[in-house]
Amino acid sequence: MPTQDPQAFINALPFARALAMRVEALGNGRAEISMPWDPRFVGDPATGVIHGGAVSALMDTCGGAAVLSYPGASTTATIDLRIDYMRAATPGQRITARAECYHVTRNVAFVRATAHDEDAANPVATASGAFTFDRQGGAA
Repeated sequence: MPTQDPQAFINALPFARALAMRVEALGNGRAEISMPWDPRFVGDPATGVIHGGAVSALMDTCGGAAVLSYPGASTTATIDLRIDYMRAATPGQRITARAECYHVTRNVAFVRATAHDEDAANPVATASGAFTFDRQGGAA
């Protein structure tokens, strides 16, 4: 992933652009990406709560970005992603996901992530996943 412009990762993904994701921090197997509250992403019009699919997309994208920021990684794909929703995100608040590679093998990175709104003490969701990746130059 080009570290000169981390936002280029988001700009290259049409769905991430559509969700207005923004790279907040990136490097060494860690990523932080946020997404604004938007009425187009609401899953329950009665409450204004963001749809779980939008939160899922944010967490998957953040996990993939963390893998791509791992030294030597060049491409990635999600193998498995488990998301546990803890509570509804507060309507009107930006959601921020943070992910980190906690174990990396030759071609698989294991990632943990959390998503928060402005109440950082109480997660909206947590995730754990496995991502396959290739190394730059095809080295194993």
